[in-house]
Amino acid sequence: MAKRKRLTPARLQDSAAPETKSALARPALTTRPPIADVAHDAAASAALSEVASALTAARSEGRLIQKLPLDAIDPDHLVRDRVALDPAEMQVLVDSISARGQQTAIEVAELDGGGYGLISGFRRYAALRIISAKSPEIDSILAIVRRPDDGADAYLAMVEENEIRSGLSFYERGRIVARAADAGIFADDTAALGALFGAVPRARRSKIKSFVGLVRRLDDVLRFPTALSEKQGLALAKWLNDTPDGGTTLRATLTDSAPETAAQELAILSDAISGTARAAQKNPNPPAEVTLSRGLKLRQLRNGRIEISGPRTADPAYVARLIKTLKALK
Repeated sequence: MAKRKRLTPARLQDSAAPETKSALARPALTTRPPIADVAHDAAASAALSEVASALTAARSEGRLIQKLPLDAIDPDHLVRDRVALDPAEMQVLVDSISARGQQTAIEVAELDGGGYGLISGFRRYAALRIISAKSPEIDSILAIVRRPDDGADAYLAMVEENEIRSGLSFYERGRIVARAADAGIFADDTAALGALFGAVPRARRSKIKSFVGLVRRLDDVLRFPTALSEKQGLALAKWLNDTPDGGTTLRATLTDSAPETAAQELAILSDAISGTARAAQKNPNPPAEVTLSRGLKLRQLRNGRIEISGPRTADPAYVARLIKTLKALK
């Protein structure tokens, strides 16, 4: 049968061709299934919660470095163990931080009244203060917020940090022991020494103990205490122990002389020790005590002085006659 020919072209605009579908074609997904959204949101929430928990733990455990305003730091929160800052060493630190930024965080404790109390890192804090004075835009400091159990832990953290990073002089070690005891952080000097320097060798701890005695007797009259070497300080401490009234005499000499340099002060201390040594050589075995008439007692001291005591010394008239008699001696 012959196929009939079309006489006119098909008019596609009048009748649209029926839409066909391929058996292999898949419908495009315009949205995810609801269960995928729920799983995605749950995973994101869990991740954020884990990060927040980790940050909270790091902050509470003192493992998180924070940027704090310099003005929020109280450098006098603790009695500082460092007596003086060496200008040359400070300039090196200032130059280093200016060039490379702060490389090591300080340690602070959050204060009840707001702000933070400095525990360790006093030199870094002081250096940034110097830098901030010239460049006001530098007004923050990297810090780790510690939560010491008590004042003893805070003092121990300060001492340990300075022992590791920049050693203290023996005088400064002795001074912080005395000051921590005075502040009531420890029961006494012995307890403070054991707690703050319990990890150091016994020989060094013994030397620090000698310097504690030196601090107790001369701290308020010494102008350049950190200039004392270990050897000089130990010799001075021994002299003070062996010379009962030597501390009183030396204090008066230092006060009256008012040395302006460390060298002048060391010369005064050296003269005191050597003067006593010379007197001891002249009279190596002075009588401990001699009983005079009328109940008077005379005691010759190793520094060349004599001491007269007894009931009659309370009589002004008798003392006047005694002085007159002594002046008449040649």
